[in-house]
Amino acid sequence: MFTGIVEERGQVLEIRRRDASIQLDIQARTVARGLRLGASLAVNGCCLTLVARRRNARGARLRFDLLQETWDRTSFRALEPGRSVNLERALAVNGRLDGHFVTGHIDGVGRITGSETRDGDHVLTIEAPPEVAPYLLFKGSIAVDGISLTVARVARSRFDVCVIPHTWAVTNLAEKRAGSWVNLEADILGKYVERLLGKSAPAILSRIKLRER
Repeated sequence: MFTGIVEERGQVLEIRRRDASIQLDIQARTVARGLRLGASLAVNGCCLTLVARRRNARGARLRFDLLQETWDRTSFRALEPGRSVNLERALAVNGRLDGHFVTGHIDGVGRITGSETRDGDHVLTIEAPPEVAPYLLFKGSIAVDGISLTVARVARSRFDVCVIPHTWAVTNLAEKRAGSWVNLEADILGKYVERLLGKSAPAILSRIKLRER
């Protein structure tokens, strides 16, 4: 479980295809401290497992194995060596939940369609895929490349997020342009509510009608 509060920007060092997986190597410093093999790390919002770690002068080189399914369903397929990625370690049980509950399971890939500055804040317009669009809610939470953000506007499958200067400076959003792809994860609370109401809605409606009689 994560919070969507990015700890640092890492740098993609290498991407290699192997018979059983796709290996992704990332340079990191802050998140590498105390990170053990088998630990979870959110990379652009996607929960990955650390399989190798090698210290160097700039911190550590971290290696992850990606399944083809992960590669196909995330924006990782657009990554290249030298690109920045948002990194966050898993939430400690006694940690603060400063963002919102983020599982690290990507729901879909969105496309940035616009970027502008309003009153000092950066505003991004993102086109959400069909599997994410139903969960868009004005003032609701959404994770964009692993960043906990608030939906500022919804227009069908498009939504706006306002990014404060601090978040703009410490994440990879400043590198995004119109046409860039981003990982999206909808608020998990909305998914459970939909699941529960979806099954019980007919029964609830029947009870309400009986009481009205």
